[in-house]
Amino acid sequence: MPRPTVILGMSGGVDSCVAAMLLVEQGYDVHGVTLQVWEHEDESAVTKRWQERSCCKVGIAKFAAKQLGISHEVIDTRSDFRAGVIDDFLAGYLAGTTPNPCVRCNERVKLRSLYSLAQARSIDFVATGHYARVVDESGQWFLQRALDVRKDQSYFLYRIHPAWLSKLLFPVGSMQKPDVWQRAESMGLPADELKESQEICFVTQGDYRTFIEIESPESKRPGNFTDTTGHVLGRHEGIAYYTPGQRRGLGIATGERLYVQHVAPETNTVVLGAEDGLFKSECIVSDLNLFDETLLTRATSADVKIRYATPAAPAQLYPTPDGTVRVIFQTPQRTLSPGQSTVFYQGDRVLGGGIIQSDHR
Repeated sequence: MPRPTVILGMSGGVDSCVAAMLLVEQGYDVHGVTLQVWEHEDESAVTKRWQERSCCKVGIAKFAAKQLGISHEVIDTRSDFRAGVIDDFLAGYLAGTTPNPCVRCNERVKLRSLYSLAQARSIDFVATGHYARVVDESGQWFLQRALDVRKDQSYFLYRIHPAWLSKLLFPVGSMQKPDVWQRAESMGLPADELKESQEICFVTQGDYRTFIEIESPESKRPGNFTDTTGHVLGRHEGIAYYTPGQRRGLGIATGERLYVQHVAPETNTVVLGAEDGLFKSECIVSDLNLFDETLLTRATSADVKIRYATPAAPAQLYPTPDGTVRVIFQTPQRTLSPGQSTVFYQGDRVLGGGIIQSDHR
């Protein structure tokens, strides 16, 4: 009987390398694929650069594949990454919103590319090193949080197509991170040198604002800082460089701490105010991707995560006639920023999510 086949996305990070090991142990015929999404890495220097921030480390992926006796190839997806992630990132900030490029990358590039490749080659499954789980309940598939809640990445995966779920494998999603490190060491990977990064992979200048200025010089369009009553407080460098909740780098001295309340692209204005003005109880979520379509037909209680690093908060979800969801939180939340991804949970299950359309002023 032939072994089930699987395409594994191998970034060269510890999680995808251990995912490869687990799949081999479980009897899969594994085909490793590294998607080149950004600048090509100098493989001759890879051992000296393992600590550098990079989305894909080709040399390490090749090493792991060789150790495990599986095939490996590099596929160039830079044009898709530019169009679907970087251009979206720049357009979002230029429009005064706060996009999440990692969410878009999984939706438009990484998982989409791997799934399309599997279909084209008649390969049974797609796997990655993400910390998440997929469960089958009587033929209906759901995305769930990882067993290690501290490493859970389901927030970044909420936009994947529901039809993909039955074909997805997340081997490390049922493991604790310390156990993953232990397995990595057992296959000869230098766990003490494989540093993890929470930064945006394509921002190598250390600050996303510098990246925006270099990639989109038109972002440098000065305008007014105002208070919440419209009184002009000073001048800003361009709305793309400011996000709700920001306090540092404003260059405004008024004797009190001021925070960006919201950005108004229609007037090229950045509105400042006191911290308590950042807390809101409601928002409208649009551009939905749902694993549970009943959210569009009835009110639902859920835990709602508005940022990856922010704990999910209890809320009520109300469908609207225009196909969006109105979210009302039990307690006010800080900086419900347009453009942010908002993900709905019940227990460990991901119900779906969308993009904050407005903060319901």
